[in-house]
Amino acid sequence: MNKIPPPTEFQMLGGDVDTSPRPQLLQLAVLSLAITLSLLILWFSTKSVILVGSCSAAIIAAAGLIQYFRGGRTADNRQVLSVPDWSITHAATQSSNAAIAISDRAGRLVCANDHFTMAFPGLKAPPDLGVDDASRVALVEAGRAAWRDGSAGINAVRKEGRSYSVKVARAGAADEYLLWRLETLERLGIESRAIELISGRIGRAMSSSGVMAVAVGPDGRVRSANAAFALRATGAGVETTSGQLFGDFVRMDEKGSVYFEREGRNGLPIRLLHIPLNQNAAEGAALLLAVDEEGATVDRGLALAHVEQLLSTLPLGLALVDRDGRFLFANDAFARVLDVEPTKLPPYPADLVISEDKGAVLDSIRRYGSGSMTSGDIAIRLKERPDEVIALSIAGVRGLGDAAVLLGLKDNSEEIILKRQVAQQTKMESIGQLAGGVAHDFNNILTAIIGYCDLMLLRHQPGDSDYDDIQQIKNNSNRAASLTRQLLAFSRQQTLRPQILQLANVVADVSSLLKRLLGATVRLEVHHGRNVGAVRADPGQLEQVIINLGVNARDAMPKGGVVHISTAAVSQGEVSAMGGESLPVGDYVQLSVEDSGFGIPKENLSKIFEPFFTTKEIGNGTGLGLSTVYGIVKQSGGFIFADSKPGQGTRFDIFLPVHHGEAAASEIAKRELYKPKDLWGSGRILIVEDEDMVRAVAERALVRQGYVVETASDGEQALELFADGKRYDLVVSDVVMPNLDGPSMARQLRENYGEIRLLFMSGYAEEQLRETISLDNVSFLAKPFSVQQIAEAVHDALAKDG
Repeated sequence: MNKIPPPTEFQMLGGDVDTSPRPQLLQLAVLSLAITLSLLILWFSTKSVILVGSCSAAIIAAAGLIQYFRGGRTADNRQVLSVPDWSITHAATQSSNAAIAISDRAGRLVCANDHFTMAFPGLKAPPDLGVDDASRVALVEAGRAAWRDGSAGINAVRKEGRSYSVKVARAGAADEYLLWRLETLERLGIESRAIELISGRIGRAMSSSGVMAVAVGPDGRVRSANAAFALRATGAGVETTSGQLFGDFVRMDEKGSVYFEREGRNGLPIRLLHIPLNQNAAEGAALLLAVDEEGATVDRGLALAHVEQLLSTLPLGLALVDRDGRFLFANDAFARVLDVEPTKLPPYPADLVISEDKGAVLDSIRRYGSGSMTSGDIAIRLKERPDEVIALSIAGVRGLGDAAVLLGLKDNSEEIILKRQVAQQTKMESIGQLAGGVAHDFNNILTAIIGYCDLMLLRHQPGDSDYDDIQQIKNNSNRAASLTRQLLAFSRQQTLRPQILQLANVVADVSSLLKRLLGATVRLEVHHGRNVGAVRADPGQLEQVIINLGVNARDAMPKGGVVHISTAAVSQGEVSAMGGESLPVGDYVQLSVEDSGFGIPKENLSKIFEPFFTTKEIGNGTGLGLSTVYGIVKQSGGFIFADSKPGQGTRFDIFLPVHHGEAAASEIAKRELYKPKDLWGSGRILIVEDEDMVRAVAERALVRQGYVVETASDGEQALELFADGKRYDLVVSDVVMPNLDGPSMARQLRENYGEIRLLFMSGYAEEQLRETISLDNVSFLAKPFSVQQIAEAVHDALAKDG
């Protein structure tokens, strides 16, 4: 069923018509009085009975005629308006490919085309279409908006795996109906799209201009053809070509000219334009366009216009050039691959590539433009992306006027971006491993330097000639230790002390310091969003992140400007709407730092997080600021993105996952609360360390505190000492050692000798080590450490278990 009986009454715009006799009688009385007065004036003026009688008769006849025609027309109008003819509406909507329905104010379906009744059985008006709950709610809201505003729309509603876009508008003489239009959302393959174009209006237009078009599948059989090709190839309709081998319809002579097999030797030669529909131009589906060779009657200019229209609809990057290598046409996909505006393409394709590839492009265009109709690929590098090699497909064409060569580029921008991200991530991971290894070795050296400085300072008092020199050595060593911490932060191996906190509080705590660092010419603006959740991170490290980004923003604005810091809540739905794969779906807190500086060039944007990369002058930066930021964010479980355009400023967006749960004090924070005053102790300590200088410093530091200390150079030597019957109150061990590492040694000791107290010392992150070691009741000491710090760590480790 397609037509639904209409409502019993059809209301006119402006409300009900007043059909009461009172206004009509009043009008009649006024008209009669006017006629009487006119006749009296005529009588007193002429005193002629005949003249007055004639005028009266004429007036009465005219009134009768007017009433007759008025009454008939009113009756006809009322008859037309009282019953709307929905069959006309139904016939008008049948030509549309969309599902169209009309509903009244009561929500009843009064008319629908066949597409609607087939897609939504049951003769129900929206929103009762059998869609999911979310789509039904969207349809209800759209209907309300249309009644209120006149029109509304929905991007997509779903029903049984299919998606529809919806447009709804008020309609009717009194706006008493809603017109619903639902169009199917489909993604057609390139081959399907080509078949649809050939069999549709474009194919018919090409036929009328003498352009033959045929779609060929990967097996070489015809998938679709227009009427012009079918008539020349078979002498019949298009249905005779479907499923036939394309090679059965054409032949080639010894000169390479192509003819239709049906026309024999007396046929006209044709020119074929081969457009591959997949990446492999030699095999697979293709679109073939054919025109008569020179001497034929085809209007080549009109044919070229139709070909350009067809090429503009295809998702492949395609362009036509003449024999001199000048652009004649390029579709939007071609310009999109090149990352330029279609109107800003240079006159020659060779101007798009680097200088080393220009000669190859020009030679290929001349060769394919003047030779036989062949095709091939050449590797090129674009000026805008000289580090990337892409394939340029070139094919010779004939019979299209000045067009001699067809160029093709694959739109692989998403693939390129993904490859860049993978390569960048791999490079950053490799650099991080290198940085972590270098920092570990430096920490051992700095531990020895700082330790020996502490031991020497114990023998010198302030004012001694050597005291200041030793203090200077220690200060420089601490500066070097700060650099190694930055390297460890980048490689995500530093020791963090995470807490449950609000980002707004961290920003507030660091704002005063940041204002002083920005100076008088740079203004700081802070904005906090609503309902921002808590995060779990190290507040000190987050402050360093904000300060590093703020200082970089200041350096990007030498003449002054604005630094804007904001926080906001980002829900799972908002993350999904972003459409990116680099940010997993979840709830986040966003921290943004934006400046109005000179921006970052595109070629440097992918390198800014690499350690030691800097665009500042020599001596003005170490290149570790942003790499430290990157490492802190990543080690905190977050994500950081940079967006910048030269001359328009830079924006850094940091996404930290929302912490769900109670804010409990961490074990590290509890340990920091306890600071013993008396570090003297007694007991037997075993130090296991492969670095001689670190082992010596640790030994001397603990002996000074009253402990009995023995040492071992690796895990195997430590096991031998236990095997000889020696026992210790605490084992202080490095983590990474040759032969037998610290965790493996610790497991064997506990398996053989019970619950032994352990204190591990390492330059790597404590959380990372705890996951790797997987041992309970273990203390940790970060390198580099001072004499005071190792004494405190040993004292705490012994006191923890009693």
